[in-house]
Amino acid sequence: MIAKGAVAIAEGRIGKPLEKYYAGRTRAPLQRSFIAFKSSAWLVVLSGFVEPVLYLFSFGFGVGALIGGVTATDGSTISYAAYIAPGLLATSAMNGAVYDSTWNVFWKINESKLYQGMLATSLGPLDVALGEIAWALLRGLMYAIGFMIVVTPLGLIENWWGLLAIPAAVLIAFGFASFGMAATSYMKSFQQMNYINMLMLPMFLFSGSFFPLTVYPEIVQWFIKVLPLWHGISLIRGLTLGQIDSSILVHILYFIVMIALGLWFTTKRLNALFLR
Repeated sequence: MIAKGAVAIAEGRIGKPLEKYYAGRTRAPLQRSFIAFKSSAWLVVLSGFVEPVLYLFSFGFGVGALIGGVTATDGSTISYAAYIAPGLLATSAMNGAVYDSTWNVFWKINESKLYQGMLATSLGPLDVALGEIAWALLRGLMYAIGFMIVVTPLGLIENWWGLLAIPAAVLIAFGFASFGMAATSYMKSFQQMNYINMLMLPMFLFSGSFFPLTVYPEIVQWFIKVLPLWHGISLIRGLTLGQIDSSILVHILYFIVMIALGLWFTTKRLNALFLR
């Protein structure tokens, strides 16, 4: 019965757009990730939520007591904790998405050979990519909601625009997850995975999480403004501080393009690896 059902689904894709890549069964890999999460991965997810909260209390309130206020882009003065909170939220979304779309995906491609089994069924490569990325988005959503529950009672979100930081964090997670999965499909060894950490740490430290870009020379500022985490931090910071202008749309467009490119590369790579 299962085999006949898979054949029927595969035959039903014939003649439809994207028939080679998509069967409309994104839910299947998403359900598998949820089952794995319930059995063993919940502690890893919890640690990803705790980390930015620890940074917030140690730097935001500890170092912040020494620094005092910070001048925002509109000239107003805000507390140091309110300044770094958006950066920590964006970084949390990035970390959760990258973990699920890199190390997790690397294991499934090269060690457990899970994707080979999935793609031997009626699933297409786009089903697998969207299912894995959807799980990364759920993880980013959990991080965002948990972090907002902590920072809102502390008075670090002062306007209703700040509620949009939650969907903004999901958008950031979507961008990093789609690109992370595409990059991981090219990795052949655990040693190569260290390249990802080599990229993430500098982004976290220098993309405006802890201090404004104005401390750098102008040429360095332009380089940082190309990085996706800077766009993510600027997007969430603009929302939480109520600084709404056209730059918000630029940041959103940046991630939309990032998502489209990541999904395209991931789908093509999975197809090339397992369906040749």
